[in-house]
Amino acid sequence: MFFEVNSRQGVFNMENQIYIIYISVAGNTQSFVDDLTDYAEKMHQNDTSNPLIISKEVTDQTDFADETQPYFAFVPTYLDGGNGIDNGVKELMTNTLGEYIAYHDNRKLCLGVIGSGNRNFNEQYCLTARRYAQNYGFEMIDDYELRGNSSDCKRIYDNMANRVKNNI
Repeated sequence: MFFEVNSRQGVFNMENQIYIIYISVAGNTQSFVDDLTDYAEKMHQNDTSNPLIISKEVTDQTDFADETQPYFAFVPTYLDGGNGIDNGVKELMTNTLGEYIAYHDNRKLCLGVIGSGNRNFNEQYCLTARRYAQNYGFEMIDDYELRGNSSDCKRIYDNMANRVKNNI
């Protein structure tokens, strides 16, 4: 099936793309997805077989829809109470993405989740992504701290591109 989507680089077919759905609370995830998109565009300019990235931000105002393309989910961790180990978890501010993934069959198209957080919180680091993987039946395939860095962009892009190219 052939689809066309507008990106910053113009129109491209969705057979050579990575689709990301994310939520950004403090702007860190948005910043990382922007950096990842820029990195993908540079990689695509060097070799057009490298996939471009399209992304969709989910917010509290998002109308839920049935996804039709495989995607990767990006989620930060924000908790209010509980340590995530022995006294519970109270997810905060990212619930809408979890609800969006759970909507109808959207979870079935998720190729994996990438988590972010602050390593200072030890076991709570990327806890939301780990919980999504467990609750919705897909893998947590990678993680990065806060806004990430250039090596995170390269590693995560390569990981997603490999999964898309090999239908993993």
